Amino acid sequence: MNPLFSGKTLLALLLTLSAGLAQADATLDKIQQRHKVSIGVILSGPPFGTIDPKTREHLGYNVELAKGIAQRLGVDVETVSVLAPNRVQFLQQGKVDLLVANMQFTEERSQILDYVPTPYEQVGGAALMNKNSGITRWEDLKGKPVCVSQGSNFIKPLQETYGAEIKAFKSQSESLLSLRGNGCVAAVHVSPTMHALLNDAEWADYNTPLSDLIPSDSVIWVRKGEHDIQAKLDAIVRDWHRSGWLIELGERTGMPPSQALRDLHEKYRNAAPLEATR
Repeated sequence: MNPLFSGKTLLALLLTLSAGLAQADATLDKIQQRHKVSIGVILSGPPFGTIDPKTREHLGYNVELAKGIAQRLGVDVETVSVLAPNRVQFLQQGKVDLLVANMQFTEERSQILDYVPTPYEQVGGAALMNKNSGITRWEDLKGKPVCVSQGSNFIKPLQETYGAEIKAFKSQSESLLSLRGNGCVAAVHVSPTMHALLNDAEWADYNTPLSDLIPSDSVIWVRKGEHDIQAKLDAIVRDWHRSGWLIELGERTGMPPSQALRDLHEKYRNAAPLEATR
């Protein structure tokens, strides 16, 4: 035997591997033991999420997704409000079990977190701007200040592809406030929220004239290495596509279903129901 690979070394390696496997099971085990799943959600405005001013109840598309996950897991749900700059930390530090938080897939994010492989939607970015801005193409943002949320996946293409000057804020509301105060020429956030704002008379002088920026898969995020909860959630999302529940949810909550979502329904519609595969 190689002296560098002694019995003690082998035992240490096995213990390390065992610890890794135990960690992989940790979240699903804790959820079942507590009979509750804690899910980080973005409550930045319709259709994704809002807080009822009277009851303080969390409402909206993200919240309904969280409730749907809990129902499929057979447990109660706790939705926790997170922001773009802190959502990853909330998950890594165990403050939430998983994220349904307007966090589209990127390679960079997949290096620090794991994710449910089957997306539940596809969303791009929309640029909200004054109707008199004169901007008609993304290229027109070159050298101009653009407001975004910290940690947004729109920052990279805005900087590298279109040469915009980024002004990043802790929250979407701060970004929009800067736009209203002429601190930037456009605010770029997820398109459903930007389009929803146009229904408000307060934003009558604004529009979203550009095509969606980098439409990307919306996925559920879990901690690195937690493959049991990852696999469990993937089966649930695929079954949502089979049944058409995600399309119904989007229509009910003001989240217009994308063509990518409708394509996923067609892909899975003839699959066996989840209950039949257990």
